[in-house]
Amino acid sequence: MNGWTRVGTRSEFLPGEYKVVWDGDTSIAVYNIDGALYAVEDTCTHDGGELAGGEVFGFEVECPRHGARFDLRTGAVTKPPAYVPIASFPVIEEDGAIWTRDDR
Repeated sequence: MNGWTRVGTRSEFLPGEYKVVWDGDTSIAVYNIDGALYAVEDTCTHDGGELAGGEVFGFEVECPRHGARFDLRTGAVTKPPAYVPIASFPVIEEDGAIWTRDDR
């Protein structure tokens, strides 16, 4: 899987869990929401804080610092104080392993 970063396997990544991986200098948070996998940049566009560890509401993650929310499916802002979306990344599952990459 040249150019992809391994996240883990499906069996070690249960619904409701997330993992953070690095692709070069990009921190990517991968979330398992009811069995579907979503990968987003793990940096709030409001002040640069980490998003991973913030509370998840359906398909939204809330920044633990100031409460901005982002859609895990698209990276779109769903609640200020952020106004700039975060990047979303592809996720694939191959031979039981989960992979993502910074494709910007």
